[in-house]
Order: sequence, then C-alpha cells, then structure tokens
Amino acid sequence: MIFTDRIAAAEQLATALAEYRGRQPLILAIPRGAVPMAQIIAARLEGEMDVVLVRKLRAPGNPEFAIGSVDESGWVYLADYAAAAGADAAYIREETAAQLATIRQRRIQYTPVRPPHDPAGRIVIVIDDGLATGSTMIAALHALRAKKPAELVCAVPVAPPDTLKKIRNNADRVVCLSAPLNFQAVGQFYLDFPQVTDAEVIAILAAAGRDSGLGKA
Repeated sequence: MIFTDRIAAAEQLATALAEYRGRQPLILAIPRGAVPMAQIIAARLEGEMDVVLVRKLRAPGNPEFAIGSVDESGWVYLADYAAAAGADAAYIREETAAQLATIRQRRIQYTPVRPPHDPAGRIVIVIDDGLATGSTMIAALHALRAKKPAELVCAVPVAPPDTLKKIRNNADRVVCLSAPLNFQAVGQFYLDFPQVTDAEVIAILAAAGRDSGLGKA
C-alpha cells in the first residue's frame, strides 16, 4: 500500500477508527510528522488532539537509526541491539540528556499557555506517520499507560510485522493499515513525504487550543 501523502493516510486511518467517533477520544501525535494527521483524525472522530513528546535515542555515528527512546518523564526504552550498535552506558546517558533537552524545549514551544491534555479515563489514540523500529511509539505508550487511560490505541498507516509484534505488548489495540515485509523506511510508502516544521506544529496546536477553548492564556 502506497499513500499519496500524510493527509491521505490520515483520512484512511480515520475511517479505520470510525467506531471511536463521538466518544471524545484524545488523539495524540508523535511530533512532528504525525501532527497534521492527528488534526484530521481528531476532526473526523469529534475528539481532541495534542502531542505526546518522546524522542528516539540515536545510534553512535548513525543518527537515523534508533537504539531506543526516552519519554517526557525520563523513562528510557533500550532495544536489545543497543550495545551491539556501539552504545555503552556513558553514551546512553549523554544521548538521553540531549534528547530530554529537546523534549523540554518542544514542550515550551508547542503548548506554552496550557498543560498537556490529561489522558486519565479517556480513550487515547496515539498516531504516528509510520513505525520503523517502534522505539518512540513504545516510549509514548509507556508514558501514557502510567496515566491510566480507559483504552490505549496505537494507530499508524504502515509498520513492519516484527515491530507490530512489539507494539501489541504495549497497547490495548493496534490499528495498522499496511504491514509490508519489504520494509526499509517509512518514507518509501508515501509518494509525497515532506518534513513537517516546528512552525507547522505550533500553528496546528494553537488552532486546536482555540477550538477547544484551552488555548487562551
């Protein structure tokens, strides 16, 4: 399955999630790519949107390859191959500190006038534009599980089958539109896959805050 762009993928995910419409789901995007998607899905499902802030931990010398992830609380998930990729304890501490600094800066940028939406007791649907290793999604689900949602759902357009197996251990439900065996990178399954900027994310979250009445100082 090839998606035209993130918008088309979001529309298809919204259709797959239609049973949650009218149940006030909280749609949480993993920035930055999933934020425009969450905006569409929240509108279609008559829910609220926000972001869940997590960052991948980058492999030494290979910043595109994730060896794990960290959530906003500082909890770290490490893949079983992290040491084989050259990440010793000192490197992991340094990389974790760097990514936590980015998370804190993004929180200041993204939701400057309000706290994050509380997921407790709510249907929470975590969106990403695709999964590769699944590290950031695992961190996001772990962070949200601790806040006791009524139901925790992972929803993505595409992911490899082995990653989906890991994710299913961390969510009540996983919705994935395509699970190809020949998976190399998320971008290969989109015809148009541009970078989403911080400015776009800030504008979308500001609009969501105004719509819900929570964006006012």
